Amino acid sequence: MAKKTAKKTKVEVPTTERDLQIVNIVVSSSLEHTIPLEKMAATLSNTEYNPEQFPGLVIRIKDPKTSALIFSSGKIVCTGARSLQKVEESIQRIIESLQKIGIKITIKPKITVQNMVASGSIGMALNLNSLAMKLPNTEYEPEQFPGLVYKLIEAKATFLLFSNGKVVCTGTKSEEEAKQALDKLIVILKKVQ
Repeated sequence: MAKKTAKKTKVEVPTTERDLQIVNIVVSSSLEHTIPLEKMAATLSNTEYNPEQFPGLVIRIKDPKTSALIFSSGKIVCTGARSLQKVEESIQRIIESLQKIGIKITIKPKITVQNMVASGSIGMALNLNSLAMKLPNTEYEPEQFPGLVYKLIEAKATFLLFSNGKVVCTGTKSEEEAKQALDKLIVILKKVQ
């Protein structure tokens, strides 16, 4: 007769599924060259320039899909990229556009990340009414917007929290900072939920 052996089943402790993707990077840079914005606007079709309303020129780049503000001083603010590689490609497209109007940029512009926006999920439902009462630094007006705004001061990050567990993180300057902020958020939420 064969011996019956008891199967040992491994009990897995449920962990919170977290997922976070960068959806927008805002950077600033300088081309260290004055830029003739009126000439750019007159020559390039993918630009908008209305100096009476705003001193910068808006340039929309198709690939990678980004937008940039360019000022006559040569300063640039670029937004819409989802990776630093795409940011660099966008700035290169701007430099190529400037070459079309006779402006040669000889430097490699230094890029400074101003903000990263990431969205994802923390893998658990949230009671926003309860969180609004228990957490400091929150704003929650469900009649106006379905998300709770939570400022996580120690991580220099601001989160939009939704009842289905979806989150948006802003205020960080790197993907690593965003992920660390999300981890801190999850620890805090598990304590108060």
